[in-house]
Amino acid sequence: MIRVVLVDDQALMRAGFRALLDAEDGIEVVGEGADGAEGVAVVRDTVPDVALIDVQMPVMTGIEATRRIVAEPRLAAVRVVILTNYGHDEYVFDALRAGASGFLLKDTEPADLLHGIDVVARGEALLSPSVTRSLIGEFVSRPPDRTSAPGLETLTRREREVTALVARGLTNEEIAAHMVISPFTAKTHVSRAMTKLGARDRAQLVVFAYESGLVAARSVDL
Repeated sequence: MIRVVLVDDQALMRAGFRALLDAEDGIEVVGEGADGAEGVAVVRDTVPDVALIDVQMPVMTGIEATRRIVAEPRLAAVRVVILTNYGHDEYVFDALRAGASGFLLKDTEPADLLHGIDVVARGEALLSPSVTRSLIGEFVSRPPDRTSAPGLETLTRREREVTALVARGLTNEEIAAHMVISPFTAKTHVSRAMTKLGARDRAQLVVFAYESGLVAARSVDL
């Protein structure tokens, strides 16, 4: 059973998401919040598997709520998915940097929402290759700030290569094919890179890759 918390200042939006999720076997909505502060409180009380959080809310933004959730060791297993109205919302990358595991458009298809929740609950990043490239290319085209992303020197050559491929939106299977290695070996390299960098999930590898300059936005085909 995947336990979910909904955080959005629009009651109608929360009701719509709840109706969809409550009708699905294997998913349980365990709480709701009408703003970021309420969301953090509900997450603390319920410790869900996934928290769906709107990016723009009164009292406390979704980004600050994400940052506070991620900062608490007791909530380390909670995966945050940011809800946004626009695929290129300028706040999305800030949310990923704050610790979100991905994002979903509010008008996403029901099947995609359910799939996304399942993906994030398994500890993977909810970042499609096309949207990731567009997002990164538009909002991270500034020069890299290596001082804000320490740890590059701890990665082996293989781990750097794998991290760069993760940043381009490739799955473990696609990484394996690209590098001519087994999917298990690809997964191992990804896991080791995450461990060395203290990354919660693949989304954090994406952030690291661009902030460290390991991958440049201009090098990605948009």
